[in-house]
Amino acid sequence: SLISGAADVAFIGDTLYVLLGGAGCSHGVPQVPEMPNGVIRVNADGTLDLIANLSAFVMANPVAHPEPDDFEPDGTWYSMIAVGGNLYAVEPNHGELDRITPSGQISRVIDISASQGHIVPTAVAYHGNFYVGNLNTFPVVPGSSKILKITTAGNVKVAVEGLTTVLGLVFDGRDQMYVLETSTAAGNPTPFTGKVVRVDPSGHQTEIASGLFFPTGMTLGPDGALYVSNVGFGPPPAGLGEILRITVP
Repeated sequence: SLISGAADVAFIGDTLYVLLGGAGCSHGVPQVPEMPNGVIRVNADGTLDLIANLSAFVMANPVAHPEPDDFEPDGTWYSMIAVGGNLYAVEPNHGELDRITPSGQISRVIDISASQGHIVPTAVAYHGNFYVGNLNTFPVVPGSSKILKITTAGNVKVAVEGLTTVLGLVFDGRDQMYVLETSTAAGNPTPFTGKVVRVDPSGHQTEIASGLFFPTGMTLGPDGALYVSNVGFGPPPAGLGEILRITVP
């Protein structure tokens, strides 16, 4: 199997694409055969094709301000969405948002590190523009994360401040943003402090859910509920991960 460290999935039409975030030599994955970080297309017959080598792209196109003390040459790709027939992926370790076409062409939308430094961008959503949330570095400082608004031309400005350890981001049909925070206590990541926060168009923040155990991803279902991957990381035993359904008031 080509799959190693699947980080996210997205559909273009009926075709499934998988973002690899744990592959590549720097993650200890044997490279015979070659298994870089990249985007995999899952064909209708179940076969897999690597359409975009993201490891090679980041090595050939370094960002302005990588973090030398915590650098992954292959990147640690985290989130991917489909917009307008293309894929858009966020890489937290280098700090960038990139476009991948279905034919495998890769281009950079923006080098986030150039204006923001090492803020660890993790979550991406599209609502007329791209919105990117950041985890930030550890130890956790409550309120130090934010949401950036990024145009397709690569212009960036802060849209929302005062958030903490953002790992998920979605919009509903009423222009309301939902933000997933994985750990909101100061210091080291702390279980049962994860939250979902709603941000309305005026910028007002409302807590929707709390007490989550290191949640790592979130999507909005066709039923209008939020679906959150809970116990996404943490100590053993293995197998504690779960999907929570959160109704939205």
